[in-house]
Amino acid sequence: MTLIVTTSNEVSGHRITEYKGVVRGLVVRATSVVAGVTGGLKSIFGGNISEYEKVCERARDEAFRRMVAHAEQLGADAVVGMRYDATEFIQGSTEVLAYGTAVKLAR
Repeated sequence: MTLIVTTSNEVSGHRITEYKGVVRGLVVRATSVVAGVTGGLKSIFGGNISEYEKVCERARDEAFRRMVAHAEQLGADAVVGMRYDATEFIQGSTEVLAYGTAVKLAR
């Protein structure tokens, strides 16, 4: 069975039999100098800043993968209540956290 990840607190069609605990994937990303300069210039004129978007998307993807790996280490079948959180803790560096509750499902 492939690990199921959902933002809801249940898995449709399945019964949760055990809670394994909170799982998380944490990534800290900084923009490169080139992306920072290009993004900074684009911010003056408005519009989508694709340089920053790419950094954010890669960070979310990696955080998600780490969360899934953590759930698999615990022997989970699914992660419920999955969420993302992001915090800029120093200028140009952002922490991205993917988290949820790892659970076992009835077979």
